[in-house]
Amino acid sequence: MNLSLSSSTTTSSSSLTSSSSSSSSSSSSTGSWFSGIVRGRSDRPGSVKMGTNSTSSGAGDFAGPVVRKNQYRGVLFKYGSKPIQVAFKTGDYKQQVIFIGGLTDGFLATEYLEPLAIALDKEKWSLVQFLMSSSYTGFGTSSLQQDAMELDQLISHFINKEDSEGVVLLGHSTGCQDIVHYMRTNAACSRAVRAAILQAPVSDREYRATLPETAGMIDLASSMISEGRGSELMLREADPTAPITANRYHSLCAYMGDDDMFSSDLSDDQLRMRLGHMSNTPCQVIFSMSDEYVPDYVDKKALVERLCRAMGGAEKVEIEYGNHSLSNRVDEAVKAIIDFVKREGPSGWDDPWN
Repeated sequence: MNLSLSSSTTTSSSSLTSSSSSSSSSSSSTGSWFSGIVRGRSDRPGSVKMGTNSTSSGAGDFAGPVVRKNQYRGVLFKYGSKPIQVAFKTGDYKQQVIFIGGLTDGFLATEYLEPLAIALDKEKWSLVQFLMSSSYTGFGTSSLQQDAMELDQLISHFINKEDSEGVVLLGHSTGCQDIVHYMRTNAACSRAVRAAILQAPVSDREYRATLPETAGMIDLASSMISEGRGSELMLREADPTAPITANRYHSLCAYMGDDDMFSSDLSDDQLRMRLGHMSNTPCQVIFSMSDEYVPDYVDKKALVERLCRAMGGAEKVEIEYGNHSLSNRVDEAVKAIIDFVKREGPSGWDDPWN
């Protein structure tokens, strides 16, 4: 369905039209480029081209992805069987930037998404926001593994129903961990990922270590896991924002837990072990130099340099005075993302189709 997505909580702020989405016509197209990938894409050139896109026939039907401040125009659709598995797409193009939010995030998670949707539309890219089991307060009872499976379902939807020509993954905060974990799974649909952008890849463990209750709660989580109770909920004091299992708490807060990918106290070898596979994917790291979730003792410049090196030379973007969500540096965020998406890429990028 075509509709407007708004951050307002009143029902009058969302307008629903009776016109069918143009993506429906593309879903009925015969065949998929992905079947060609499996056989080997010999028809593809040897370099990644991020700026030349084909559009579906209905792309001209939209007046633009943003109606007014905090109100988007696009297509709301289901991509999986769970009630939560809903996605919203602005623009009707063959290439998509998929935004993956952090803990407690859902739709309209950051202020730069609105101008980003407009900028991407000009470059003939769609912006996709989606909900998964870990969205909003669901993060405490989910996992990186669950996120990866649901992200794979979303990409599969674009491959098989919209004949996608490739996606770029844009992670914010803990969404960066989702990208790193997903690309490690080497799932079939991950071959459709043309590039990855990590915005605010910070350590949940190092931030939570600044909270007084964390040390005791890590011990409790470890005890529960050793007793076979890892899937049980912890005390409310463990995380007042959402119910959280011992497994997820340990993953987020313990040294070398599953989510521990960007900590400043990890050695270069440990960072390479966790991030090194990202060298196979064109990557950009956008780091906020005034990120409130990075402890003061952390040398941010040194950390982002080490992260990029561990990823095999990812592109580094340092945004001075930027906060965690870049709400105070929206224009700089959008410019960095768009420049990366539309660029042909540094010499030496491999064609992901081959």
